[in-house]
Amino acid sequence: MQLSKLLNLNLYANMFIYNITTNIEEAYHTEWLQWMKQVHIPEVLSTGKFLSAKFTKVLVEEDMGGETYSIQYSVKDKATLERYYNEDAPRLIAQIEKKFAGKLVSFKTELEVVDEYFVQRATATHLLFTYGTLQEQDIQLGVFSRALTGFEDELAQYVVSEKKVAGLYPTLQHTGNVKDIIKGQVYSLTHQELQKADEYEGEAYKRIQIELGSGRNAWVYISK
Repeated sequence: MQLSKLLNLNLYANMFIYNITTNIEEAYHTEWLQWMKQVHIPEVLSTGKFLSAKFTKVLVEEDMGGETYSIQYSVKDKATLERYYNEDAPRLIAQIEKKFAGKLVSFKTELEVVDEYFVQRATATHLLFTYGTLQEQDIQLGVFSRALTGFEDELAQYVVSEKKVAGLYPTLQHTGNVKDIIKGQVYSLTHQELQKADEYEGEAYKRIQIELGSGRNAWVYISK
C-alpha cells in the first residue's frame, strides 16, 4: 500500500511516559494478567492523571524465568506525574504488594517524549463492490497488504454470467430485470489500492461505476 510522507507532529513535546516493567512468576502469570487488565490498569487510569495506557509483553527469555510485561502510561507533564506519585501511587502499589508479594519484580522508568511521528495513510474514498475472489482474505492480503473490512450490499438487474473470463473467472451480465439481484461485499479503498485492484483484475476486465441497492455508487468489475 502506498503511504504518504511521514508527518512530524510537534504536539507531544514535553509529554512524559511512565513505564513499569514487571516480571511475574509463571505460576501466577494468568491470574496477574487478568487482574492487571480488569482491575489495576483501569484504577490507575481512573486517577485522572494519565491520558492513555499501552500494555505490552516483552519478547525475551529471562534467566530468572517467568513472563515480562511493560505498561506505558502517557501523562501530559512531569508535574502531573509527581502528583500521581504523591496522591495515588502508594495506595496502588500497596494493592499489588498485598496480592502478589514475592511473586513479581518491577521497576519504573520515566521517559520524556522529545517528538512523535506518524505515518499518514491516504484516505479510503473509493467504494468497490465485489462478488468474487476479492472477498477472500488471502487475496486481499496479497493485493492490498491488508485485510479489508466491508459491508453487504446488492446489485440489481445483473446476474453472474455463465460464460467465464478465460474459462475460469466470473463476470456479470446485465439483464434489465429488477428481480435479478447479486449480493456482494463493498470495500473502501484508497486511490492507490484501486489501482492495485485494476492490476489484479487485469486486461480482461473493465471497471464501471454503478448504483447499488443501498443507493451508494460503487465501482464494479465486469468483462470487457
